[in-house]
Amino acid sequence: MLEKVPRAKYGPQRMMEGKEEKPVDIPMQYPRTMGPNCMNYLQEVVDSGLTVDMVGRFEKAFAKELGVKHCIATPGCTPALATLAAAFDFEPGDEIINSPIADYGTLQGLVTENYIPVFADAAPGTVNLSAETIAPCITDRTRAILVVHMTGIICDMDPINELAEKHGLIVYEDACQAIFSQYKGRLAGTLGTAAGFSFDSEKTMGSDIGGCVVTDDDDLAERVRFYGQSRGAQQEPHFGRRHVALGYAYRMTQCTAAICLAQLEIVREQVVHRDKMVRLLTDLIAEIPGITPIPIPDYLDVYSCWMFGFTINPDQFTCDAEGFAKQVQDAGVPMADIGKMYLMPAACTFLEDMTRSKTYPFSMPPASHEYSFSEDNCPNARDYLENFVYWPTFCEKYTEEICEQVAGVVRAVADRYRR
Repeated sequence: MLEKVPRAKYGPQRMMEGKEEKPVDIPMQYPRTMGPNCMNYLQEVVDSGLTVDMVGRFEKAFAKELGVKHCIATPGCTPALATLAAAFDFEPGDEIINSPIADYGTLQGLVTENYIPVFADAAPGTVNLSAETIAPCITDRTRAILVVHMTGIICDMDPINELAEKHGLIVYEDACQAIFSQYKGRLAGTLGTAAGFSFDSEKTMGSDIGGCVVTDDDDLAERVRFYGQSRGAQQEPHFGRRHVALGYAYRMTQCTAAICLAQLEIVREQVVHRDKMVRLLTDLIAEIPGITPIPIPDYLDVYSCWMFGFTINPDQFTCDAEGFAKQVQDAGVPMADIGKMYLMPAACTFLEDMTRSKTYPFSMPPASHEYSFSEDNCPNARDYLENFVYWPTFCEKYTEEICEQVAGVVRAVADRYRR
C-alpha cells in the first residue's frame, strides 16, 4: 500500500531551505487563454448573418504563418488525417508505416480507406520512430510513412526523407502535438508532402475543436477538398451533383474558425515560452536519480511541448510507473498518468481481431501476407511506455517557479519510494 506524498507547496530549493513563501498551484490548461480578438471575430460571424468567410480567413492566415501554399480547415485532427488518407488514393491492402506511440486519430483514416498500418518501432529511449526503425518495415506494398511528432518533439526528418526518397515513398506528418515546433530552422508540418494539425480545446493552439491539412502540393490539396469537403461529388451539366467517390463533409465551422484565428495571433509567443519552460523542467527532472525525462534532441530548435513525461528506473523504486504517477497526481500535478494507451499495436485491439478473422483488407487478397498486432510488435516502444509517466497539462501557464514546484513533487515521490 503506497503512502501518499503531501501536496507540495514549494519548489525543491524552497522545500529544502524551509522558506515560508506563498504556495504556487500547478496549473491546468483550463480555462484557456483566449486571443484578444476572439469575441470580435465571433461577433463578425453573427453580425454578418453567417455570410463572412471566417474559414477562408483562417486558412490563409495559417498557411502564411507556416509558409505553405494550402491550408484546408477541418472539424478536428482525426478528420484532417482521414481526408489525407482518402486523398492519397492508395489501393486496399497497401501499407502505411506508422509511429507506434501515437493516438487512434492517427490510424482511423487509414483503416477506413482499407490500408494496412505497419508499426515501426520507436528509437531506443524515445517516443518517436526513426529512419533506422522504419527501414526494416519497408516492403513492396509500402506506399507512405506517417510520422507522429509525439509530445511536440519532431522526428529526425532528414534521414527519414532520404530513406523515403530512396524507396519512392510519400512522407506525411501528424503534427497535432507539435504546432510551431522547429526542426533545423523548419516548422513541423512543412517537412513532408503534407501534414495534419489539431486545434482541439486541450491542444497547444486550443480552440473549441478543429484541425487542418497543410501542403504545398496543388493536386493533393484539390483532392483533400474533393474527398473531405465536397463529399466526393462533381457537378454534371443538366443533372447536378453526382457522387463519384466515397467522400466526407469534414468542414470547419465559421465560429470555430473565428476562435482559431484569434488563437493563432497569440500562439507563437506562447510556444516560445513553452519551449523555455520545458527545457528548464527537463533539466530539473534530469537531476533526480532514477528519473529520465523525454530527451530533447539537439536538432530541435523550438520544442512546442504539449505533453511532459519521463521514465522511471524500476530497479530504483519500490513502486511501478502507475503507482508513481498516482502519487505525483495526488501530490498536485494535474492528470499525471501512465502512457501505455499510446502504444497503438496494443491499444487498437480491433486490428488483431480483423487479422484473425481475415476481415478485409486483411484477407488475401488484397493483403500480401498475414499480419499480427500486439505490444510485441514494437519492443522498444513497449518497454519505454512500461515505465513512462506523463501529463497532458503542460501549458503556457508554467513559470520558473511552477517548474521548480513540479520537480519538487517528482523528487519527493522518488525519495519516498526509492529502494
